[in-house]
Amino acid sequence: MNTTIRWALVILMAGLLAACAQPKRDLTEAERQAAEAAAEAAAAEQARREAEARGLGPDRDLRADPLDDPQSLLAERLVYFDFDRDTVRPEFVPMLEAHARYLSQNSGARLRLEGHTDERGTREYNLALGERRAQAVRRIMTLNGARDAQLDVISYGEEMPVAFTQTEESWARNRRVELVYEVRR
Repeated sequence: MNTTIRWALVILMAGLLAACAQPKRDLTEAERQAAEAAAEAAAAEQARREAEARGLGPDRDLRADPLDDPQSLLAERLVYFDFDRDTVRPEFVPMLEAHARYLSQNSGARLRLEGHTDERGTREYNLALGERRAQAVRRIMTLNGARDAQLDVISYGEEMPVAFTQTEESWARNRRVELVYEVRR
């Protein structure tokens, strides 16, 4: 149906309804005030809904999942390790504490801790080292409020490198634990 015909039908229906309406009577002062208050409340509710639809909270600040904020510590999801070590370096502790706080405040969130190593060492040794690294991260997070049930640990050892050259820089990038939030369905 074309738009002009639709509008013509809408106007025709409005005219018919207006013709059938009862004669208008004057409102009392109390009725007028009640109608104004109801209109203001409806307008305020509509504005609140529109703001919420745009992701704004009651204070008109942007309200989004902190995991999506690139300025937040939660945007950082990599912990790097020294050669042949499973000790978390101090510079990563504040980031892990922030993730632990997020998990403690969001009981439905789950995090997979993926341990990785560089290529040096045997496959078995590297799988065990990747596991120890992920478990070290897990310990810090549970000590800071994350529930054990929210954390899964897996070790990939040397199997999933991000850098492929045989240099110290590449090896350092491969010695890591990745924090991977699992998608809620």
